[in-house]
Amino acid sequence: MRALFTIIAGIFLLSTNIAFAVESDFQERVLHGKVIEVLEEDIREIPGTGTEHLYQKIRAEILGGERKGETIIIENDYFELKKGDKFFFNNFIDVSGTEVSGVLSIDRKDSLIALVVVFIVTVVAFGGWQGVRSLLALGGSFFAIFYILMPGILGGWNPLFASIAVATGILFAAIFFTHGFNRESVVAYVGTMASVLLTGLFAVFAVEITSLSGFAAEESVYLNFSTQGTLDFSALLLGAIIIGVLGVLDDVAVTQAAVVTELFNSNASLTRREVYFKALRVGREHVGALVNTLVLAYTGASLPLLLYFYLSPAGFGALVNSELFATEIVRTIVGSIGLILAVPIVTLLAVLFLKGYTARHSHIHR
Repeated sequence: MRALFTIIAGIFLLSTNIAFAVESDFQERVLHGKVIEVLEEDIREIPGTGTEHLYQKIRAEILGGERKGETIIIENDYFELKKGDKFFFNNFIDVSGTEVSGVLSIDRKDSLIALVVVFIVTVVAFGGWQGVRSLLALGGSFFAIFYILMPGILGGWNPLFASIAVATGILFAAIFFTHGFNRESVVAYVGTMASVLLTGLFAVFAVEITSLSGFAAEESVYLNFSTQGTLDFSALLLGAIIIGVLGVLDDVAVTQAAVVTELFNSNASLTRREVYFKALRVGREHVGALVNTLVLAYTGASLPLLLYFYLSPAGFGALVNSELFATEIVRTIVGSIGLILAVPIVTLLAVLFLKGYTARHSHIHR
């Protein structure tokens, strides 16, 4: 889910005309261009590092905005570009009129769109109408994050409370639109929201005792400058933890509700107590796998950083104590504890309210 949101966000941002100006001592824009010709190309040493890197001087055509059709010379030491490649680049003009440009990223819109199409086809082919509903729920989540949560936080909402409020809506769409409006979904939703609230409280405690500022990554510093210091980055970190754990909490809650229903339906003589402990055993196995998934997901996303830390002369204690490393540890621990709490909560609600219930929709949990 995290990767999919990244793909969709990339398409959303790159599909728009990304051009902006900062009126102070200079103008800054992000423009779209296409390589017409590679004028120079050689290997140079990065000063003071002993590391060699590719250097290019390219002639590019601007593809959009007021300067569409103009050609520009750009020095590129970021990654190799070839004739015909489309890319985005920063363009700076200072008060003296001096223009400087630097490659920002290659144009990946077509590839990203193709991946999203493959994903949609796969979901629909396997899930049928339930898959369609899950995609609609995903679209609703995307809308809530990009058009409610993000503008709200930038507009002055508390990031933690805003994230919990948006999480309420996202979970509603994810559970009810995907799995139907029925008693199982109500149990899963209520149990998940209880788990989200408890996870949020624990996240506040964890961030407080570890004194995390929310400035673990450089983008937080840039965001702080862009918003002139108006955001509470500790609360923003808490909100990010809540949003990040939603998908797995939804997974656990729906599964536990379904397991309880199937146990009751398979043997009507089972007591609520017996069903509770049987379902709890399934939940333990599920949580064990998901906790491992969380750790591997964060490790995979941070692998270059981990390799850099591995080569660092600083000791293990110093590395773990750094805010960047500590933030990921806190994020993983809080998310894992949220998962663990969700199992007994949802299972208890399910055994109380799902005894005698039979799923009436063939699309549920098949």
